[in-house]
Amino acid sequence: MPHIPASSALSRFRVLDLTRVRAGPTCVKQFADFGADVIKIETPPEAERNDGMTGDRHGFDMQNLHRNKRSMTLNLKDPRGLAIFMKMVKTADVVAENYRPDVKNRLGIDYESLKKVNKGIVLASISGFGQDGPYATRPGFDQIAQGMGGLMMVTGKPGEGPMRAGAAVADMTAGFFACIGVMTALLERQSSGEGQWVQSSLLQAQIALLDFQAARYLMKGEIPGQVGNDHPVGMPTSAYTTSDGYININSLGQAMWVRLCKGLGREELAADPQFKGPAERSKNRKELNAQLNELFKKKTAAEWTEQLLAADIPCGPIYKMDQVFADPQVQHLQAAATVKHPTLGEFKVVNQAVKLSRTPSSMVRATPEQGEHTDEILAEMGYSSAEIADFHSAKVV
Repeated sequence: MPHIPASSALSRFRVLDLTRVRAGPTCVKQFADFGADVIKIETPPEAERNDGMTGDRHGFDMQNLHRNKRSMTLNLKDPRGLAIFMKMVKTADVVAENYRPDVKNRLGIDYESLKKVNKGIVLASISGFGQDGPYATRPGFDQIAQGMGGLMMVTGKPGEGPMRAGAAVADMTAGFFACIGVMTALLERQSSGEGQWVQSSLLQAQIALLDFQAARYLMKGEIPGQVGNDHPVGMPTSAYTTSDGYININSLGQAMWVRLCKGLGREELAADPQFKGPAERSKNRKELNAQLNELFKKKTAAEWTEQLLAADIPCGPIYKMDQVFADPQVQHLQAAATVKHPTLGEFKVVNQAVKLSRTPSSMVRATPEQGEHTDEILAEMGYSSAEIADFHSAKVV
């Protein structure tokens, strides 16, 4: 089956996807969901090293990350396999990879080599620590980047040691930054006619994700610490215990603090010397949280949410995953999307989070089986049936 665009937005682009694990596929998924012809190039089964890092092909992770793509197998270590790849590069727009930096040089698919074949090619390289420098050849994974990028020492409760985030935030952010870089390079190519080498790393993406925490140190020299669910500098912004669960309250600024006290029916708190200003509330956060928790235990999360929203206080319940997807606003946003798999049947994946008014994304194809479209793609490139059969017998594909 030829390429079926998931959207017309990027349907004119072809992406050669060499990525694995999570950061790279996160980048490429954006192109696939918006209609690019993404060809997932995989190692033939006979030459594959199964590292298990992306789980079972029919598992939730692979099915979520690699929808809307075609798949072909190709042995890049075989000269004929490399020749096929370079022929594909001639008509491609993007090559995406997240090997260790030296691997693409050994394979002969570094930017300078690709550029000789197609000066308009954009190479997206996602790594753990960058393409050069003292740590360039280190293996990089999400939790390592969370630790070295500073996130784990501002996450969790004071005195309990470092705590990782509950999602692969360094991987995801590196992927999204790479995607933005590729989009920028493709836009620039319209005027210059030339591609570029786009680079992102888990480490730098994680540092960028810290945002105000990192800027706080760079500008003021303050080393932020762990404050649990509290906001580092603006209280009361935290998670509180209700009679049936938990609720988040965001009350930054003096005017909102006074409004919160009124909405809670505890106006006297606003006049308490311990809590009269932002500095006092931050300093006395333990006592402030203790008083608020006692109050919040008297009603359910839903009751408090309704009461505080009526007082124009930003707040919301803290959900488990089943509650997330049962929420009416989440359902309205269509945060889950249905795909159809020939073996697995219908199931849901996480929907594309970016909405376009004229050319929205869609789910037109579940994650393909390994090499499902190899013969189809080779035929599109002009190879004969006999040549394709020879590639198979020689384990080139």
